[in-house]
Amino acid sequence: MAVGIFDSGLGGLTVLDAVQKRLPDVPFVYLGDSAHAPYGVRTPDDIYNLTTAATQRLFDAGCDLVILACNTASAAALRRMQENWIPTDKRVLGVFVPLIEALTEREWGDNSPPREVAVKHVALFATPATVSSRAFQRELAFRAIGVDVEAQACGGVVDAIEDGDLILAEALVRSHVDALKRKMPLPDAALLGCTHYPLMEDIFQDALGADVKVYSQADLVAESLADYLGRRPAMIGSGKSSAFLTTGDPKQVSSRATQFLRRQITFESA
Repeated sequence: MAVGIFDSGLGGLTVLDAVQKRLPDVPFVYLGDSAHAPYGVRTPDDIYNLTTAATQRLFDAGCDLVILACNTASAAALRRMQENWIPTDKRVLGVFVPLIEALTEREWGDNSPPREVAVKHVALFATPATVSSRAFQRELAFRAIGVDVEAQACGGVVDAIEDGDLILAEALVRSHVDALKRKMPLPDAALLGCTHYPLMEDIFQDALGADVKVYSQADLVAESLADYLGRRPAMIGSGKSSAFLTTGDPKQVSSRATQFLRRQITFESA
């Protein structure tokens, strides 16, 4: 009875940590495609092919439900997967649904017309591929009107985090926030549209200022998953034990993961 969590590398560990705390009795199989990270600079076809391969690996591990804890994969591959690839007895969910639910304060199943919401000026920080997909803006437009979204492609941040260089990551975050504020000086809210970015959430908040509400995904995804499994308990797959899988060097990835989560994490080869 395992649920799969997929990310291009280590960022999805922020989601995994939150869902494990929220659902302590559910086994999770985590797969990080560190050999091919970062996804944010890849083409849509590359992202699709890598994401489907990783998702199939999680299906093979007994996961009937897979969470794409990677905004780039969710933005560039999920819709195509849902239309053409996912078996009828499996489910694959992305991570910006809960973020938009929180921002617009409406349930995902609410199909009423778009309406005005409290926030008017939203800063979106994401990978280049997520920004170019305009997936956030498209999904937001189905639910809200009158919201100005300014997107900032945060090149280099994922690479620095994956490399364990948090000093460089902080410098890059502050540089990207400065660039965003030149385009949108006074955002009401900021969306951290990459699951690596919660590792730098305090830096984003400090650079943006205390008046800007920062939406990070991990806890929102955890609550959404708990609700989903409560309504669809049959989607907890046949897998019985938790595991950490990587396409990269297990020793190196284990060391970085342990550093990020501040608890011992041991990866094995996918």
